[in-house]
Amino acid sequence: MTILIEGLSKRDAEDLLEFELKNRIFFEEMVHSRGDEYFTPDVFNNILAALLDEQFQGLSQFYLIKDRTKNGLGRINLVDFDEFRKVCHLGYRIGQVYTKKGIASKALAILLESLTDTTIEVIKAKTTTNNIASQKVLEKNGFEKIVGTSDEQFEINDQKVNFIFYKWTKGNQL
Repeated sequence: MTILIEGLSKRDAEDLLEFELKNRIFFEEMVHSRGDEYFTPDVFNNILAALLDEQFQGLSQFYLIKDRTKNGLGRINLVDFDEFRKVCHLGYRIGQVYTKKGIASKALAILLESLTDTTIEVIKAKTTTNNIASQKVLEKNGFEKIVGTSDEQFEINDQKVNFIFYKWTKGNQL
């Protein structure tokens, strides 16, 4: 499947909310719930406006993952830019019907290839011990495990998990 990533904009609000609602139960199997209020249009639009402001200020980059017909498949983000340390943090989520198709790996590869004109040299990421698919996506794209797993254990969907931390360094790509 051919995919592309496009910068998030205000015109994406309705489609993005629909994507999040459609995949809410699936996402909450792997990450904590954002709560019911997040999904109300007014709150969602305010959150989107704040994200777009953050993006405008150069503190983060938010992208939608789409197929060639512009159908939304997921999201991928670089957040918490630290220009002094030249580091930021990665996040992504793929809609349930699009999992196990290599979309997250392809989107991450596209994102990493786009970093040639940026000062970012290190990208940090984390996933949970039960999210094997996400671990594979990161490792396939040259992320290395750092520090192992967190000591802090927490519960998602009645399952005890820990975080696993990863780091990608510019120039060390596969």
